[in-house]
Amino acid sequence: MNKSTLALAVAVGVLAQQAGAAGFIEDSKATLGLRNFYINTDNRDSDAGTARVKANGVQNKNEEWGQGFDLRFISGYTQGTVGFGIDAIGLLGVRLDSGGGTNGATSTSYGGTVFPSESNGEAVDNFSSLGLTAKAKISQTELKLGTLQPKLPVIVTNDGRLLPQTFQGGQITSNEIKDLTVVGGQIEHAKGRNSSNNEELSIAGANSPTATGRDSNKFIYGGGDYKITKDLTAQYYYGNLEDFYKQHFLGLVHNWSIGPGVLKSDFRYFNSRDDGANGHESAYFTTGDYGTGITKGKVDNNLYSGLFLYSVAGHTFGGGYQVSNGNSDFPWLNQGDGSSAYLTTDSQIAKFARAGERTWQARYSYDFAKLGLPGATAGIVYLRGDNIDTTGKVGAAQTSVNATGRSEWERDLTLAYVVQEGPLKNLGLTWKNAMWRNDVPGQRDQDENRLIVSYSIPLL
Repeated sequence: MNKSTLALAVAVGVLAQQAGAAGFIEDSKATLGLRNFYINTDNRDSDAGTARVKANGVQNKNEEWGQGFDLRFISGYTQGTVGFGIDAIGLLGVRLDSGGGTNGATSTSYGGTVFPSESNGEAVDNFSSLGLTAKAKISQTELKLGTLQPKLPVIVTNDGRLLPQTFQGGQITSNEIKDLTVVGGQIEHAKGRNSSNNEELSIAGANSPTATGRDSNKFIYGGGDYKITKDLTAQYYYGNLEDFYKQHFLGLVHNWSIGPGVLKSDFRYFNSRDDGANGHESAYFTTGDYGTGITKGKVDNNLYSGLFLYSVAGHTFGGGYQVSNGNSDFPWLNQGDGSSAYLTTDSQIAKFARAGERTWQARYSYDFAKLGLPGATAGIVYLRGDNIDTTGKVGAAQTSVNATGRSEWERDLTLAYVVQEGPLKNLGLTWKNAMWRNDVPGQRDQDENRLIVSYSIPLL
């Protein structure tokens, strides 16, 4: 039994003796989240050379449709100097259609686009998991052990498919000092958004499910947010995935009232370097550009970004710029089954964080409440990255090239509506459409549509 499992068992045992205490039941909440999710991805031909990607098993079309159930229980705390509680999350995904075998599974993937895969590559009929989290609180400090879903600059839970990603470990959060939030923790495993199993941790380049000795069960993190003024927040966080990378993050967020609207400025900086085996063992190397014909090496990346958003009368206008310097692509926790990174460029399809990449973006959104239709929103984002440093093979002959100076662009469109009243109150309808084009070796252009119907039912 590992340390986190033992600690969870002890905490649950203590809780069982005090469950009747006032506050534990009275402050408890339970909800059932329903999500009907459809995704269709059209993998198009491009300069990457279709002969190679088709031979590797990448389908021209990926399509899946399912119904997700997300049952959550959040307890209150028992009375006393130290309060105890327990949270639970039960997840179930039911397959409605896997596109007649176009579920996106390959011999080197953890599963399909939405569902895990059988040994023959076909999508499973359903998949489920149960996560428990023991918690304790004293004053304004809270400790959690078990299933976690952190959303911090150095670790971000992904919720972009039918069911969300979860992590296993421990985290402590403290708000004892006014205007300062301090967070620290350790993660040992991750459960992907298309999986029922907990996997060890890895990064791009070393995350093949068919390989061994390319993962870690120790990611430590810590940092804090300090509200300098009511409109200015400074951030620092540190993350270390043992045997892969060490990462420092600095952030500054400012809101400034200008005329009838508000200008939000969001500045981010990441410094990422190799750790342990990543510095000398090829099995732990990440992706990037290390010279002609060398596509993997140790983590070496500095990433800077700035995003500006001006909101006025329902309109939000935005623009930003990001620079990724170094030999490696930007590293983040990535088991190869779908993940998120805390980047202003983390988009529906691409992340725009390759070695050497320079990315600018423009965005616009509108809240139709200003026109008498509350709950309706629309948004569009365009990103273009160039100066990408990479090495690969292109064309039917698969000729090796030094592909420095390659580029990519993506356009994302979102339309959403949430019912505001009546028997269907809080029913959400969302359409997401994305178009991605590139000339990066080994990559195919993509068009993608997602249709999402969501509803939450309070049980307690």
